Amino acid sequence: MKAKTTKVPAVAALMSGLLLAGCGGGGAQEPAASASGARSDTLKVNWGGFPDSWAPGAEMEAGYLRVPYETLVALDGQGRISPVLATAWRQTGKALTLTLRENVVFHDGAPFDAEAVKVNLESVREGRTAFAGPLKVIESIDVVDARTVRLNLSSPTPSLLTTLTTRVAPMASPRAIEAGTVAQTPAGTGPWAYDPASSTPGTRMSFTYFPKYWGGEQSVGFKTIELYAIPDDNAASGALAGGEIDISDLDPATLERIKGTPGIRSVAYPAIRNNPMFFDRGPGGVFADVNVRRAACHALDTGVVTKLEPDFKARPQHFAEGETGYNAAVTGYPHDLEKAKQLYARAGSPPVRIDVIAAPYNQKQLNVYASQLGELGMQVKVQVAPPPQYNSTWNGGRYALGLGSNDELTAFDWYKAWFAADAPGNPSGTESPELKAAAGKAIAAGTSPEAARLWGEVTRVISDEALTCGHLAGEELVVWQSQRVDGVKAPTQPWETNMVNYRDLKPKGA
Repeated sequence: MKAKTTKVPAVAALMSGLLLAGCGGGGAQEPAASASGARSDTLKVNWGGFPDSWAPGAEMEAGYLRVPYETLVALDGQGRISPVLATAWRQTGKALTLTLRENVVFHDGAPFDAEAVKVNLESVREGRTAFAGPLKVIESIDVVDARTVRLNLSSPTPSLLTTLTTRVAPMASPRAIEAGTVAQTPAGTGPWAYDPASSTPGTRMSFTYFPKYWGGEQSVGFKTIELYAIPDDNAASGALAGGEIDISDLDPATLERIKGTPGIRSVAYPAIRNNPMFFDRGPGGVFADVNVRRAACHALDTGVVTKLEPDFKARPQHFAEGETGYNAAVTGYPHDLEKAKQLYARAGSPPVRIDVIAAPYNQKQLNVYASQLGELGMQVKVQVAPPPQYNSTWNGGRYALGLGSNDELTAFDWYKAWFAADAPGNPSGTESPELKAAAGKAIAAGTSPEAARLWGEVTRVISDEALTCGHLAGEELVVWQSQRVDGVKAPTQPWETNMVNYRDLKPKGA
């Protein structure tokens, strides 16, 4: 499933098959490895397009973010918090104190220290994306000393460390953030630094090994990672089969056409959770009446979408069994057009005439939903826009209804990103007393045995109020040429699209 969040249209040349070998650039590049498996220290990766912005807090997918950037902590294969830029931590109900790694510098020479952490977290928290929501619990940040930073919390937040493993908080150079250059010139602490001289705007972004990387050269298998922008699956599969790239995401149908190519391997992993959101639910809004929202939810038939996109699975709620926030009593809104009509009539059948914005990768799904809501009497017009425009507007309040990915790992993050009164993903600013009370109890429970049940109650209220519905979970399909690359597997960081564990990858035979 190619449900993207950060694609920029590539130049037309990328669609022609002339795209990679011989691409120009300021620096000399090693030729693409041949399909016969010639060894190369350059890994060529296609995720379909480049982020509109590389700034922390921007909606960039993990496959981009985790090349130049690192997070303070990470999740290992067993889901445990492990050190990265923070080597130790101590959390209470009032604060999270982090001890930072020594001798770390950003790619532009700025030191990584407590002040840099403060600048990064504050810039995300004060931003306008959904990533800001979970960080609003941080009331203030104290720079205790260069190696120690204390995050002072407005309430107990045991999930904060998990949040810091995700796309919410990559660490970028404070110089680049303050200068505004980070949006187009990423500068992190990772093993690979952006090399504009060896890059071609709109076509290729080259990242070369950073000699001052704290982990040392032995920590990586490839010295250079080149990211390409090939949005068309047919072109990408041709480049993969022809040895012009090493790794790409593809849809299942396209993979079938190149499966016979020697060395082609694939892995699928759960990476996408999406659902429509009713944004205009404040007083006077078209979705202010809970029965209008419930009617819309019963009118939606996610089964139609799963037939169009076989790697999508319908679910009654955001969280899966075993995750905090899951509530076995929540059954969702099964497709029932008659019940939908009854609920709509109960609300007085108010006129609903709205525009929604789609990107090319979710246009098909939104067209299905528009047609199904039309059976109820609602008029929904789908506007298709380039991904950068879609990403910056779909949940900003301009549209009454939106469809996008929700990759939050914790119930606290999901609530704070989309449903709390001050959530960036809740432009209406509306929150019912029942939801606020349920969330307050869950937050106050901290790490007690009662907390999981209380977060499940938050999920129940969100479902009962039909703030969202139509939950789908999809897979990311990563395809690679095993004659050139070893070590590809599903990433350890859950629910991240376009992702491989780059440091695990090595040239074939290395």
